[in-house]
Amino acid sequence: MSQSHARRYLNRHTPPHISTLILLSGVGAMTMNVFLPSLPKIADHFSVDYKLVQLSIAGYLAASGFLQLFIGPMADRYGRRPMLLGGLAIFVVATLGCLFAPTFGTFMIFRILQASVAGAMALSRAVVRDINTPDRAAAMMGYVTMGMSMVPMFAPALGGALDEYFGWQASFWLLFASGLVIFWLTWADLGETATPSELSILGQFAEYPELLKSLRFWGYSMAAATSSGAFFAYIGGSPFVATSVFGLSPAEFGIFNATAGIGYFIGNWFTGLYAARIGMNRMILMGGTFVTLGMVLSLVFALAGIGGAYAFFGTMIFVGFGNGMTIPSANAGMLSVRPHLAGTASGLGGALMIGGGAALSAFAGSLLGEGTGAFPLIWLMLACGVASVLCITGVMRRERRMGMA
Repeated sequence: MSQSHARRYLNRHTPPHISTLILLSGVGAMTMNVFLPSLPKIADHFSVDYKLVQLSIAGYLAASGFLQLFIGPMADRYGRRPMLLGGLAIFVVATLGCLFAPTFGTFMIFRILQASVAGAMALSRAVVRDINTPDRAAAMMGYVTMGMSMVPMFAPALGGALDEYFGWQASFWLLFASGLVIFWLTWADLGETATPSELSILGQFAEYPELLKSLRFWGYSMAAATSSGAFFAYIGGSPFVATSVFGLSPAEFGIFNATAGIGYFIGNWFTGLYAARIGMNRMILMGGTFVTLGMVLSLVFALAGIGGAYAFFGTMIFVGFGNGMTIPSANAGMLSVRPHLAGTASGLGGALMIGGGAALSAFAGSLLGEGTGAFPLIWLMLACGVASVLCITGVMRRERRMGMA
């Protein structure tokens, strides 16, 4: 579907309104973090260890990354619309399963099935690339993820309040209602934006080597994976740090946790305004630098024993801001390497980013324990920021050799 097609809201035969893409991305973000303040109560409800419940984050991320390997090729083969609707339908059913799970094992099965909503995040990016030029796509992805970034700002705080007044299940009822609304909106507003490929699914997978042989694709993917890895590590470790190190209640943690979302919102707003002017690569470099700077400050404060929870969570605004610059630009970059494989690139890049995030989330949780303080998490996030800077620097050098700079 070309960019010249008139867009009409709530018309399933034209490209979607940007608000629909924002909500599609947002439901995935909310599924990841709205229930974070409830982890201790979920552990008590099922009478299991907290570290086991923490795997509901890593397991969800791992399943999301795995699914994106298939979502991209299938969306290129059959179109964006049917894959989005199918994924949302499974998500709604899986959320009900989480609510009525009799055991923690059953809860985990349905929690992993909730990862079907990962297609909403991956394919909303592919839709943006379908209907925009690369530089314009970076700016539009900035606006889409800017809207999405409002979710981490309020979702944990809302989840903490719901937990205190109505119990841990309230967050999942919120997800169920949101899933129903967004399923209807997608059905009513999102017209197909891609011409379905004539290749079979196996033929689509055969296109992976074309991407995997591209050093630029790897550079963009790993820049996104390492920068977002700092945030995923934070998601895995911050509930423990909040409760065990700083003694925060679920509602207090939800409020403190908003700092990363505020930074992410501002970073995406900045990207939406200036990505076309500054350029994708320099935007990614600046974002990785901000993540690194934030974690250096956090480390200095922790070593000096200054600020406590205010210093730890306050510096997360730099991590959020850096990710708001890096992620939309890196996504636009990886999709522009082979434009005819935009859906496949989105799925593969998303798998690398979220799969790495799952590993880092679990690793962060395993590093933390009685007496460690927040130091293992800070060092891990700092390493992620440095790695992101190194990855995009490699892309920029590669492009100079190719005469693209």
